[in-house]
Amino acid sequence: MSNQTPNLPDLSGAFSKSKSTIFTVVTIFILLLLAFQAMYTVDEGHVGIIKRFGEATEQVNPGLHTKIPFVDTVEVLEIRTRKNVEKLNASTHEQMPVTAEVSINWTVLRAEAFDLFKSYGGLVQFEARILDPKLRSAAKDALARYKAEELIQNRSQVIAQIEELLLEEMKDYPVKLDSAQLENLVLPKKYIQSIETKQTEKNLAAAEMHRLERQKLEAQREVNTALAQRDAAKAQADGKAYAIRAEAQAEAEAIKVKGLAEAEALNEKAKSLNNSQMMVEYVRAQQWNGQMPTTIMGGDQSVLWNMNNKN
Repeated sequence: MSNQTPNLPDLSGAFSKSKSTIFTVVTIFILLLLAFQAMYTVDEGHVGIIKRFGEATEQVNPGLHTKIPFVDTVEVLEIRTRKNVEKLNASTHEQMPVTAEVSINWTVLRAEAFDLFKSYGGLVQFEARILDPKLRSAAKDALARYKAEELIQNRSQVIAQIEELLLEEMKDYPVKLDSAQLENLVLPKKYIQSIETKQTEKNLAAAEMHRLERQKLEAQREVNTALAQRDAAKAQADGKAYAIRAEAQAEAEAIKVKGLAEAEALNEKAKSLNNSQMMVEYVRAQQWNGQMPTTIMGGDQSVLWNMNNKN
């Protein structure tokens, strides 16, 4: 047998090719990483604050943006309405302790979000340093201006007072205050019991007043009914009296007419007689019974003639 060296494959070319491939892959990865680091998005309702080596440089609106990878960083600020809630212990005008929960809706002004970030470092810092302390101060000041009973009865007025005080305190800051709310207002139990007792007594008094008013209305109704019946009876009596009076007047008028007629007749009869002798004869004729006299006096009044003696 002859000793012969076997032919080994040339690995140098393969290694060089593999090295080139790895470099290409690493390069692509780095480029993708740089592209990923360079691109970012800002969601709607927010703005982006670009910081370069920790310094705020500009503000960007919602959308897709680019930055310098590993150099620039982005802080996102919400510019939609936010709600801050504060629980606090306060006192009323008569120094009665009260606990309450007050809240405020507020919004960062888009055009001034960059200044707010530069001045306070973000929304959380602004709330902790500025908004929350001033909200507590305004709420305590407003609550101290009202009595406990007024806090219950005029809550909307108290809320308006809180808003007015807070607006005055926040007028120099780059935010917009929308509305305040006063919730979970808690007064001492003894006072609440006294309010309930007072309200119960007021309700009972109102019920009694309603009952009295109802009795008054019923009494007035009976009076009105009696007056109506009286007026009806009076009208009926007046009608009867008027009828009787009219009837009597008619009868009197008839008698008067009859009397006048009879007088007129007598007057006419008197006119028809020329003298008093004719009137006497007329009366005598009316009173004659139709019999002739049985005696007659002669020329000498001492002599009587018997008319019945035929001889």
